[in-house]
Amino acid sequence: MTPLFSTAFMPPIAYMATLAKYPEAHIEAKETFPKQTYRNRLEIMTANGMKTLTVPVIRNNHSRTDEVRIDYKERWNIIHLRTLKAAYSASPYYLYYKDGLENLLMQRYDFLLQLNHAALEWLLKQLKTPCTVTLTTDFLPLSDNTLDYRNTFSPKHPYPTERFPRYYQVFDDRQPFAPNLSILDLLFNIGPEAKQYLSQI
Repeated sequence: MTPLFSTAFMPPIAYMATLAKYPEAHIEAKETFPKQTYRNRLEIMTANGMKTLTVPVIRNNHSRTDEVRIDYKERWNIIHLRTLKAAYSASPYYLYYKDGLENLLMQRYDFLLQLNHAALEWLLKQLKTPCTVTLTTDFLPLSDNTLDYRNTFSPKHPYPTERFPRYYQVFDDRQPFAPNLSILDLLFNIGPEAKQYLSQI
């Protein structure tokens, strides 16, 4: 069975660890877009604690995920890049991934799904994870024949800390270890070891 995931913007570590276990996966494109999920937000660690970065979107109450547009009235991508630099410039691998991330976020995508798909392809490449990801063309209802992860990863239901081995984080000296942040936190802090880390979850 091919697993089914929601779309996500720079997903949390648990999402990427699960996705990496499969050679192929489907991303749900036809669901009604829900609020306050990882579909358009990521969580990082800063000197002042955890921070959420959000991609602003244009939607209505019945928009399908593949209809949700990115709102460029505010320069969210510039804000994200500046915030990531402030949070991770002292991390061991920030400079290694910086240019690729900037190239990705400075492109203009009309739709959130386009941005997320491009970001996921970039992440899989950095992690050297050969997972082929395709978008659904119809909404897939819940089924016993589907490995359904669409609602598994949610900021409203955090994973227990003990499921995540500790790794170095930039602000270890002033902030407690934060598990299951955006995969960017893992890449910036442990670089090529990120793939091995994901296999332990």
